[in-house]
Amino acid sequence: MNWNAVLTEVAIKHLDKIPAHDVKAIKIVIQQMEENPYLGDIVKLGGENNRWRRRAGNYRLMYNILSKERIIFIYDIRRRTSNTY
Repeated sequence: MNWNAVLTEVAIKHLDKIPAHDVKAIKIVIQQMEENPYLGDIVKLGGENNRWRRRAGNYRLMYNILSKERIIFIYDIRRRTSNTY
């Protein structure tokens, strides 16, 4: 059974500002997350309850995993810089 990825308005707004070739790579990562959100280059964010980040090239997807509902709640997409975290 697959997972369902849901993007917030903030995540969609950030995605709209990203160059097309990077958006394509991010969409591939989101599809992979829908297969299994626990695989790939992920890190549980310290001090946060059930918050994760996944690397997609130079971008980071910040998300929550709702296990019972099988939902990946992507709340932010940011370019990796020294100020990202």
